[in-house]
Amino acid sequence: MPAVTPLADATDGAAFGGKAASLGAAARAGLPVPAGFALSVDAVEAVVREDPVAVAAVRTACAGGHRPRAVRSSAVEEDSGEAGFAGAHRTVLGVCEPDAVVAAVRRVHASGDGAAARAYRGRLGLGRARMGVVVQELVPADVAGVMFTRNPVTGAAERVVEASWGLGEAVVAGLVVPDRFRLDAEGRVLERTVGEKDVALRAGPTGTEEVVVDDAAAHAPCLDLGQLAALHALAEACDAVYGPPDHDIEFAFHRGAVFLLQRRPITGG
Repeated sequence: MPAVTPLADATDGAAFGGKAASLGAAARAGLPVPAGFALSVDAVEAVVREDPVAVAAVRTACAGGHRPRAVRSSAVEEDSGEAGFAGAHRTVLGVCEPDAVVAAVRRVHASGDGAAARAYRGRLGLGRARMGVVVQELVPADVAGVMFTRNPVTGAAERVVEASWGLGEAVVAGLVVPDRFRLDAEGRVLERTVGEKDVALRAGPTGTEEVVVDDAAAHAPCLDLGQLAALHALAEACDAVYGPPDHDIEFAFHRGAVFLLQRRPITGG
């Protein structure tokens, strides 16, 4: 197996991890997944031990251009129906240069042995992390967030969306009070609650940076009806690829287009 594999060819979750396999299925189905590649568990281990062939392959894959990238964990059990690992493993955003991507792969790998990950794995009775990695072009999101296609609290068959300005990590990390929307199974808006989105995360020259959001935007809805309709269509597309109805989706909008960043089954933890 080559050290670097196009994301659409990452078919084996046991080799590439759950996130890579899920995104690979989406890419093969033509869903709007940012371009990128996957590193298998073996390839990540080779990069960590500084195998020159593996390191050179990652550098080559990132050569030519200085577009920011997202380097994400893809452990073998991650994003499964039994274990989500949301927040337990590291994501590194905004890395550009090939050597910075190599260093980010090593940081993601190390997070599999971090305190949060070890505690989570212990609770589930899992052994040592087997870490794959996904490297993708970073979407310079105007708006981003998460969408559950079944209410994670009540179990109702509805879409629950939380979103904010900029990169979605502001929502995931709890940096803002996001806007919250509920849609029924047909995509009709049931509820809209505007949060307090006073900061946004943006990709900067050396990673991500917090940017102050002016008061008017902080208290204005960040998603309009057209964008909510696009999210409903994305949920239906995920139904076609993965089967309905339980998807935990991370999304981003840039210049009006929606992107699927991650998809996992809804889990209890």
